[in-house]
Amino acid sequence: MYLIRKKTVLNPTIFMMDIVAPRVARYCQPGQFVIVRVDADGERIPLTICDYDRDEGTVTIAVQTMGASTYKLMDLNEGDHVHDFAGPLGRPSDLVTDDIGEVRKKKILFVAGGLGTAPVYPQVKWLHEHGIEADVIVGAKTKDLVILEDEMRAVCGNLYITTDDGSYGRKGLVTEVISDLVEKEGKHYDLCVSIGPTIMMKFCVLTTKKYNIPTIVSMNPIMVGGTGMCGACRLTVGDEVKFACIDGPEFDGFLVNFDEAIERMKLYRTEEGRALLEYREGTTHHGGCGNCGGDR
Repeated sequence: MYLIRKKTVLNPTIFMMDIVAPRVARYCQPGQFVIVRVDADGERIPLTICDYDRDEGTVTIAVQTMGASTYKLMDLNEGDHVHDFAGPLGRPSDLVTDDIGEVRKKKILFVAGGLGTAPVYPQVKWLHEHGIEADVIVGAKTKDLVILEDEMRAVCGNLYITTDDGSYGRKGLVTEVISDLVEKEGKHYDLCVSIGPTIMMKFCVLTTKKYNIPTIVSMNPIMVGGTGMCGACRLTVGDEVKFACIDGPEFDGFLVNFDEAIERMKLYRTEEGRALLEYREGTTHHGGCGNCGGDR
C-alpha cells in the first residue's frame, strides 16, 4: 500500500498526487512512468512521472479523469492509499542519458499539449538544474485547462502559452506558435520535444519538419497495460515494430507512423477490434518477454 501524501486538484478533470514510494523516487528519471492500481482488483493505469523528491521519497503523478479507474483514484484523498505503485518503467529521456556537454550545446524547445505539460515539466526542471534553459510552449483548449504554469515558468527560459479559444495567452494552436517563433522572431532550435495528444504530436512533427528541427515525441498516450503484454501500444517507427511501454515512451517523431497509431488505437477500443489486430499482427502483436504468456 502506498500513501497519498498530497493531493492537488488543478481543474475539474485533472489532479495531482504525491505518492510515498521511496524506491521509485530513488531511481526514477524524467521521461519514465509508473503503473498504479487503486485496489487489489483495479485496472492497471500507466501514468507518466510528473515530478519526484528523492529526499522525501515521493513521486508526483498527474491524472486526467477519463474512465472508472481514474475517477476512483480521484475520489481518494490525502491519507488514503493506492494498492500498487510500480516503477520506474520505460526508458528515461535521452536528454538525461546523453552526454551533458553535448546537451548544453543545444537550443531546445518543448511543446506541451494539455496533460502533456505534466511529463514535460520534469525534463525542463532537470535541464534547469543542470544550467540549461529551454523554451516551452504550453497549449490548451481554454484558460481553465492550463496547468503547472507557475512551476514551468520557474524552470524554463521562455514560456509561451496558447489557447484554442484565445481566453489566455496567444490564440491558436501550438503549431502556429512554433512557426511564429521561427519565422517572425528568428528563433533557432536544435531539438524539439513534443508531448501531448497523439494528433497534436503528429502536427507538431509536420511543422518542425518544415524547419528541419529534429523532434522527439512521447507515445505514452497510447499505452494501456504498460508492460508490452497487451499489444495496445504497438507502433511502427521507421521500418521497425516498437512498443511504447518497453521501447519508449520517447521516439524520433520523424520516424513514427502517426496515422497508423491513431487508426490502430481506434480499432483497439473494441473486443472485436483487438481480436482483428491480434490476427493481423501475429507474433508481433505483443511485446512480452516470451515467458509470461503475453506473446501467445
